Amino acid sequence: MKSSAVLFALAIGAFAIGTTEFAPMGLLPVIAQGVDVSIPTAGMLVSAYAVGVMLGAPVMTLLFSRFGRRAALVTLMLIFTVGNLLSALAPGYTTLLLSRLVTSLNHGAFFGIGAVVAASVVPKDKQASAIAAMFMGLTVANIGGVPAATWIGQQVGWRLAFAGTAALGLITIAALWMVLPKGEAGTRPDVRRELKVLTRPEVLLAMGTTVLGAGSMFTLYTYVAPVLTEITHASPGFIAFALVLIGVGFTIGNSLGGRLADWSLDGATRLILLALALIMLVLPWALGSHLGAGIGLVVWGAAAFGMVPPVQMRVMQAAAEAPGLASSVNVGAFNLGNAVGAALGGAVIGQGLGYAAVAWAGAALAAGGLGLVLIQGRMRRGQAGAAAAAGHI
Repeated sequence: MKSSAVLFALAIGAFAIGTTEFAPMGLLPVIAQGVDVSIPTAGMLVSAYAVGVMLGAPVMTLLFSRFGRRAALVTLMLIFTVGNLLSALAPGYTTLLLSRLVTSLNHGAFFGIGAVVAASVVPKDKQASAIAAMFMGLTVANIGGVPAATWIGQQVGWRLAFAGTAALGLITIAALWMVLPKGEAGTRPDVRRELKVLTRPEVLLAMGTTVLGAGSMFTLYTYVAPVLTEITHASPGFIAFALVLIGVGFTIGNSLGGRLADWSLDGATRLILLALALIMLVLPWALGSHLGAGIGLVVWGAAAFGMVPPVQMRVMQAAAEAPGLASSVNVGAFNLGNAVGAALGGAVIGQGLGYAAVAWAGAALAAGGLGLVLIQGRMRRGQAGAAAAAGHI
């Protein structure tokens, strides 16, 4: 089992999931017209997916932990494929909403189990980079998969976009089947013990860092189009180009975050969150020109997604007795952060504080995440000191 082949297969799955998660955002007007609902009502398709991820992550992970890893990942991608096919064939809004819920059920468990598999096929000092390699598929989806699905949906029809995403699921199933060994069946999980692991203060702090970090990113990302319209006076064409630039930044940051986390997990998390907060403080001035916006969004995207490998690895280490469950629940924490960030950005705009304040609100969340990292570090040093003192008694 070559580690590169395993990581590539996992990245294909991440690419497919990223495409189906973000493509509807660019297709909402087309979908709304297709199922005869308003755009805000169609927006519930995005919210339903996020809710499905948060609720499905722990349930699906515990359910599939008794399977071998190949069987678990393949079955999860089968759910993904069926969900997208149901979306393509949905006769109306309600069935489309339910189809999106079905599709979302695989998300957290796939990334949770996939992160454990990725970390298991490389040396310990390369585990964060391996997780970053899997998530690379998610970032590349923002460069290629999402724009392609959006174009297909606009030019040919949104149903074909969902059908094409289902085809990506089939490709992922084939890749996983070929590169992963059958493996032994898992054991029935001790649900109470594994859930108890998640209640530890250090695990909760690590997940809280994920929520605030993701919230910081989505405070701006959710409203990037109106922010560019109001501050940069950008055309629709430039906004589409800007989204690609953000995807490029995501990809750069994902790789850089993995390498920094291999160097120092705590150091990488502190450095990236500090950089993200500072960048978001000055970003409104960069957005004053098209050139500044282009450069600023690449740098911001790199900082925003650079935190993903270290925060995922921190949760897995803090919950070492239940890494699969913790990893998948942490993916749900990302989605909670998405909702928090979107709500905060909306509140800032609704209060008339201006679009520049959206970035500043995101900076505040990043600073909050940095604070949690510092608290966790102090707690760890205190525990180590207490253990050392006990050893001298």
